[in-house]
Amino acid sequence: MTTHSAKQAVKTSLYASKSPLEWAVTSNGALYTAQIPIDDKGEVVSGGIEAQTRQTLDNLKHTLQSAGVGMDAVLQVLIYVTDREYLKTVNQVYAEYFEAPYPNRAALVIAGLAREEMLVELVVYAAVP
Repeated sequence: MTTHSAKQAVKTSLYASKSPLEWAVTSNGALYTAQIPIDDKGEVVSGGIEAQTRQTLDNLKHTLQSAGVGMDAVLQVLIYVTDREYLKTVNQVYAEYFEAPYPNRAALVIAGLAREEMLVELVVYAAVP
């Protein structure tokens, strides 16, 4: 019989959501997280898609560091944007945070995100010790 390790929340210093969620959980050597462009007050950052992408990736980097790994641990990224035109900017900023071999990736253009002012959200899977 295989035993599975229970999921554990990753403790971060990100804004504590009022929603029933953890910013990241780990189980069986994998980390699962979704990151959004909010600051330490829980507000969506202004400045358009570049600022929002940078904040989202900074939040991801912090979350991974809180779990004891770096950006190189990321295996897959699902990128959600509300306008196809945003993907060029997202790619430019994304390239500053990742190095080859890059994570596997999918990009989806969707009608909207949980908060109306959000332009981007990332769902990320990473390996953890």
